[in-house]
Amino acid sequence: MIRIAVLLLSSTIAISQPLTHAHAHNDYEHARPLFEALQNRFISVEADIHLVHGKLLVSHTLPIFKSKTLEELYLAPLDSLVRAHGGNVYPGYRGSFYLMIDVKSDGEATYPVLKEVLGRYPGLFKPESVKPVIIFLSGNRPIQMLLKDKSASVSLDGRPEDLGKGYSAAVMPVVSDTYMKWSKWKGKGHPSGGDMQRIKSLALLVHGEGKKLRLWAIPDNPDAWKALLESGVDLINTDHLSELSEFLSNRN
Repeated sequence: MIRIAVLLLSSTIAISQPLTHAHAHNDYEHARPLFEALQNRFISVEADIHLVHGKLLVSHTLPIFKSKTLEELYLAPLDSLVRAHGGNVYPGYRGSFYLMIDVKSDGEATYPVLKEVLGRYPGLFKPESVKPVIIFLSGNRPIQMLLKDKSASVSLDGRPEDLGKGYSAAVMPVVSDTYMKWSKWKGKGHPSGGDMQRIKSLALLVHGEGKKLRLWAIPDNPDAWKALLESGVDLINTDHLSELSEFLSNRN
């Protein structure tokens, strides 16, 4: 079934370039996880996982019996796309696709199981110069375990407090934080200069280390998307996939 779905998706993915600012928040909650994001040309998706009886189940809260695995929803389809498109998720696109995994269970218990599962899909991470897929861990991040793992194929979702600590962009490609720590603007009318200046200052620090900035819990509307992009936010966190896709397409 996965193979058939991937072949159908490959035939419908636009040849035009993907939208490099688009991040699908809690992507698995959509009717067609991953596939809907890809059809809207998103470059980044988010999946929450729980380790339950040795399986990595995708769910926001404690999974129920109907929850699907990370492998079913994301890893196997992405691997098939990379194979079908000559080493890329999107045909003809040489940049990386981002899969953010929010670890909801204990990070140190979850990481070895995740590493074992990822070992079945080496094509997602080769060549290392520009990996087809960059997987970065958020939530309960097993920071020290991952840093000590010289064969790690995944990286970390950073926080502003991680800046200046010497973490490379390869180890920590994205820095994320809650929007409300940086701005009280609700996304209506015009934001204050002070709010946006704080975000701009953060973006400068993040970009100075070669990393991308993502803010979660943003006002999820076109006015806010515009203000955040102009302030230097790289990945726009949204639940409205088609609307953000249209907004970014008209903006480019």
